[in-house]
Amino acid sequence: MKVLDLQCGHQHGFEGWFASEDDFASQLQRGLVSCPLCGDARIEKKLSAPRLNLRTSRHEPAPEVPAAESPPADPRTSPQAMQAHLLATLRRLVAESEDVGERFADQARAMHHGDVERRNIRGRTTPREAIELLEEGVDVLPLPALPALKETLQ
Repeated sequence: MKVLDLQCGHQHGFEGWFASEDDFASQLQRGLVSCPLCGDARIEKKLSAPRLNLRTSRHEPAPEVPAAESPPADPRTSPQAMQAHLLATLRRLVAESEDVGERFADQARAMHHGDVERRNIRGRTTPREAIELLEEGVDVLPLPALPALKETLQ
């Protein structure tokens, strides 16, 4: 298994796992490799150091690895840490909200006026409708539609 450090044309860094170097080249040529943050298919392989296990004893416990869903303690440490923190935060927002689709503006207004119970919602609306909601005093937050939010990365 090859773990490669990759970067898209927008400078987003990420890892890719491939059976071999040839497997990576084949998938790249067929357009199967894209940035999990923005979907860009202009991918290049970055230089990376091999991962070596330098423990002196076979009985020494392996170092503890933080949970994958935990955001980094300080997201300002590197661009990759900021990307991971952003994705973790957006995934949490998606997981903790109800998708109301095209009914977003109507549902947001109804909650604002007390016609329906308040809850966390997300959905789609036009930029003009979002501006009208803000002008009416309805709190809305536009979120990017990132490919990485659609499914779990493998």
